[in-house]
Amino acid sequence: MTDILKLKKSNCKNCYKCIRNCPVKSIRFSGNQAHIIADECILCGRCFVVCPQNAKEIRNDVEKARVLIQSGKQVFVSVAPSWSANYSGVSFASLTNGLIKLGFAGAEETAVGATMVKKQYESLLSDGSHDLIISSCCHTVNLLIEKYYPAALPFLANVVTPMEAHCADLKRRNPDSYTVFIGPCISKKAEARDVDANVDCALTFEELTEWFEAEKIELEPSAPVPDGSGRARSFPTSGGIISCMDKPSGYTYMSVDGMENCLAALHDIIAGNIKKCFVEMSACSGSCIGGPVMEKTHHSPITDYIAVNSLVGEQDFSADFSPERLTCSHLPSASGSSEPSEEEIRSVLREMGKTKPEDELNCGSCGYDSCREKAKAVLRGKADLTMCLPYLKERAQSLSDSIIRNTPNGIILLNEEMEVQEINAAALRIFNLRDASDVLGEPVIRITDPADYIKALNLKRSLPKKRRYLAEYSRYVDETVVYDAAYRTITCIMQDVTEDEAQREKKDSISRQTIEVTDKVIEKQMRAVQEIASLLGETTAETKIALTKLKESLSDD
Repeated sequence: MTDILKLKKSNCKNCYKCIRNCPVKSIRFSGNQAHIIADECILCGRCFVVCPQNAKEIRNDVEKARVLIQSGKQVFVSVAPSWSANYSGVSFASLTNGLIKLGFAGAEETAVGATMVKKQYESLLSDGSHDLIISSCCHTVNLLIEKYYPAALPFLANVVTPMEAHCADLKRRNPDSYTVFIGPCISKKAEARDVDANVDCALTFEELTEWFEAEKIELEPSAPVPDGSGRARSFPTSGGIISCMDKPSGYTYMSVDGMENCLAALHDIIAGNIKKCFVEMSACSGSCIGGPVMEKTHHSPITDYIAVNSLVGEQDFSADFSPERLTCSHLPSASGSSEPSEEEIRSVLREMGKTKPEDELNCGSCGYDSCREKAKAVLRGKADLTMCLPYLKERAQSLSDSIIRNTPNGIILLNEEMEVQEINAAALRIFNLRDASDVLGEPVIRITDPADYIKALNLKRSLPKKRRYLAEYSRYVDETVVYDAAYRTITCIMQDVTEDEAQREKKDSISRQTIEVTDKVIEKQMRAVQEIASLLGETTAETKIALTKLKESLSDD
């Protein structure tokens, strides 16, 4: 299914928001990128909706629809009843005109197929032999049960979805034609692929809108007018299936929407806690009007509900109800891997620094509900250790503390009020302090002149290394001041060079003494040379120059 919902790798920022929101954790992280696991995905579209970087991409099938139109055959459209919420202020006739301009032969509401489906539900309930029935209209719910809750398959109605029922009916009435479904759902693309005999292509409302824009087709504004029919137009709203049914007595009728509620309901059903009940189940919160590809600018739960409900009539659509054409089967589809052993789980937990139960914070920052679930994901190759925020924080803190604690350089961290926030052991030795608590939270002026730190703060930049004498501590330090605008801190890094400075002064002292002795020797020798030269009548200039150069050389050293 990764051909339907794909990842834009360049956009993924490793934020784990998609895995946090994925109800079945069908996302694998490797190389700091998210990868959708096709066999485990139920195409609920949550990752697409919540991704802050727009890194998830739905396959665009507009070109496929174009090819169907260009084939020369008639192509009919089945439009999901949530159209009135997505295209506000537009009648179905106006929408149909726009579709005909694109080249389609005609369009009908999928609510016609929904009418057939709800009649089949009524028939199953009237039979009385079913203890529990789960609606089968939501393909994502069907995938969820087939892949993760096969124990609930006996309760899933063996009834096709409204999309398939309607497209099959369109083909029956228009032989040798193609059908295209348009709606707010990603999973319909997978369903269309799986039932390609009836549905040749599935588009989203967003794809249709972009197609209209590309062809410069504007839908003529016209208020939708209720026609008194179409009870099944209520299907895309929460409880909409139940509300349009003629409900046989003896059953409890309840609606469950949203993935969390669906998961809880399935656990309840499998536990055997529910009897004589018809459960309308939809993966999206608010049902189909909350679909992942309802255009974002049109997604408003209350307004959308009103738009759909305003067109719901009291009569059913006229539809050719043939139960044999509405029957299907749901088969289990293995999606998970084997359960790791307890020792394997504990081994991974130890690697994450979780050696005791209280270490398992279960914070969910990695996307998994508990540290144990995260450990299982690591063992299955779906996650790695670095996805654990507390683990990374502790490791980084430990590394940082180790470096600061063991570095021979003194380090002081200040806030913009010039108050000491951190100080390491080397800095304590430089300032002759016994314990960090003696100065933490106190103005740095208590221990040293803050002039350089204030200068860095005022300039909003770091200062290069310079040698500074701390007279009150009789120490020389090479000091670098680092200003961090993001965190509004000033860090002072000091290298104690007192011993080096003492050695340098000692060397300078020896050099000065050597120069003084040399100077005396030169003067003495010059006098002797001059006396000899006067006796011999020769000049001393060359000798004087040579000795002077020797003196200058010693001074330079």
